[in-house]
Amino acid sequence: MAIVRYEQASRVYAAGQVPAVDRLTLQIADGEFCVLVGPSGSGKSTALRMLAGLEPVDGGSVHIGDRDVTDLMPKQRDIAMVFQNYALYPHMTVRQNMGFALAMARVDKTEVRRRVDEAAALLELQPYLDRRPKELSGGQRQRVAMGRAIVREPQVFLMDEPLSNLDAKLRVSTRTQIATLQRRLGTTTVYVTHDQVEAMTMGDRVAVLKDGVLQQFDVPLALYDRPANLFVAGFIGSPAMNLLTVPVGTDGARLGRSMVPLEPPVKAAAAARSLDTVVLGIRPEALVVTTAGDPQATLDVQVLIVEELGADAYVYAQTDDGTRITVRVDGRTPPARDTRLSLRVPSNQLHVFDPSNGDRL
Repeated sequence: MAIVRYEQASRVYAAGQVPAVDRLTLQIADGEFCVLVGPSGSGKSTALRMLAGLEPVDGGSVHIGDRDVTDLMPKQRDIAMVFQNYALYPHMTVRQNMGFALAMARVDKTEVRRRVDEAAALLELQPYLDRRPKELSGGQRQRVAMGRAIVREPQVFLMDEPLSNLDAKLRVSTRTQIATLQRRLGTTTVYVTHDQVEAMTMGDRVAVLKDGVLQQFDVPLALYDRPANLFVAGFIGSPAMNLLTVPVGTDGARLGRSMVPLEPPVKAAAAARSLDTVVLGIRPEALVVTTAGDPQATLDVQVLIVEELGADAYVYAQTDDGTRITVRVDGRTPPARDTRLSLRVPSNQLHVFDPSNGDRL
């Protein structure tokens, strides 16, 4: 196990181009499960490959434990990587695939067998040790790829979207297995995904990247409750946070037919920046459906679509000016399509952002 550090680490693919990873500074604790998340092109896989030694570091440095590994070959870094594709040898059995790296390193055969058997027990692969990859399901193949990494007993596990080839149900069960296994082994793990739900459910801490720049690094609940900027607010959470650009004044923000009061520090920050408008962020579950004519109602909306999911339902609606709103409601009593709803917004559940740069106020 080891601490992992990026210190102003950058990767530029061609002179004059925007860096794929731009001065990334990040410290991952010993034994921590850290998730790098972001949309396609955000630099998350590049950052992982820089740590693995598969991409050069064009500026700054990368450290594993007390070693600067910036210029070391991948085999010198004491890491094990699990890729998106399983990368198994089709002519080898599961046992041979899992023990291949150890055999190449000339580890004693008895030790190889012991490690493979232990990893197979952890991953419930004992019945499949004599099978070849073509005889396995996608989930079983991915567990073999993980077993191949585990037997090496590295300081750091690196996982690059290892579940993206699996179907939805299998992804849910496998991500639980990975998170449970990591906590049992206690090995520092860096995990890349584009799926924010996967990131939130698996990571001890989550690093959100956009265009190669780190936006926020925190525990999942902090990302959800206090996003640092508009990008994080819109990216973290499913369905996404409602983001509404509204006028702001000394009395608060104008939302629909009401003035919504803002916290004193937020009002002071808006005044200091001479803002005429702000972006209000409202989570779908924060909106309260109320009765028509309720004096506390802030918004009137027309229901467009209702997604019924059982315990919950999501209402996709729009205001009279065409602004789209998502509301979470009781799945047992969802509103009918094309009806009108009155919504109340608790002021203590508002997120307020500067529209010019996206910063949280």
